[in-house]
Amino acid sequence: MHYAVGAPLPPPHGQASGPGAAMHWTPAPGGPAPGGHTPPASPPAPPPPAQQPAPAAGQGWHGPAPQQAPPTPHSGDVTGHVPLPPGAPVPLPSPPTDAAPDATHAAVAVLLIGPAGAGKTSVARHWADTRRVPTAHISLDDVREWVRAGFADPQSGWNDHSEAQYRLARRTCGFAARNFLANGISCILDDAVFPDRPVIGLGGWKRHVGPGLLPIVLLPGLEIVLERNARRSGNRRLSDEEVARIHGRMAGWYGSGLPIIDNSQHDVATTVRVLDDVVARSIASPPSW
Repeated sequence: MHYAVGAPLPPPHGQASGPGAAMHWTPAPGGPAPGGHTPPASPPAPPPPAQQPAPAAGQGWHGPAPQQAPPTPHSGDVTGHVPLPPGAPVPLPSPPTDAAPDATHAAVAVLLIGPAGAGKTSVARHWADTRRVPTAHISLDDVREWVRAGFADPQSGWNDHSEAQYRLARRTCGFAARNFLANGISCILDDAVFPDRPVIGLGGWKRHVGPGLLPIVLLPGLEIVLERNARRSGNRRLSDEEVARIHGRMAGWYGSGLPIIDNSQHDVATTVRVLDDVVARSIASPPSW
């Protein structure tokens, strides 16, 4: 908000409002305040220093700068008065007990892998929406597209710029995931991780999130992927040839030891229920990756 030159400033945060509250007026002795109220008596304001002449009428008076309280020492970041535990690499899940783990209540970090059109984002978002504990959804594609001017779209060619932006987005996602987990919020990330390309493989995710990240592959049939991709628009839609190529390379996850969900015949809600079962098994017996 802008104020005219010489106009009074609004009251500081927390100061009572009302007639005259934002005007810093000094009432005449015994005179009524604006609005017909008589203010309580207050000591007169100290005179200005001798070397500074009194301001002319209409210019207003600016008192001395308010004294700032010294900063309060603290250990770690704070938001207001709420301390935030620092994010640390996500550790491996605790050893399982005799009781079957309840994936709907566990604090976990899940990485949902799959080709374009597999339904990763829809499934991840629905899984996060319907859990009984606070859960965040982090989409790597969304984070990559935070870059507006100068966005390096991999569809225009994989080069040093697109790779650098991918790595930066993945590191940003990992930082967010660690901080969510450290503050009691589970998270699910989604990315098209390739089994045969280390630069966009699992190694970076383990490095940025931690060994406790649970990777799960979502891999429906090619015809389903092509159909879903056809409903996309903008730079999220790929050519049929590109979709087929990516899907073929994703088949390399078979035999990797990672859990794979074929959601060709499942709607989103059913896939989420299957995902809960797979997460529970992964907590009890973390995959080797």
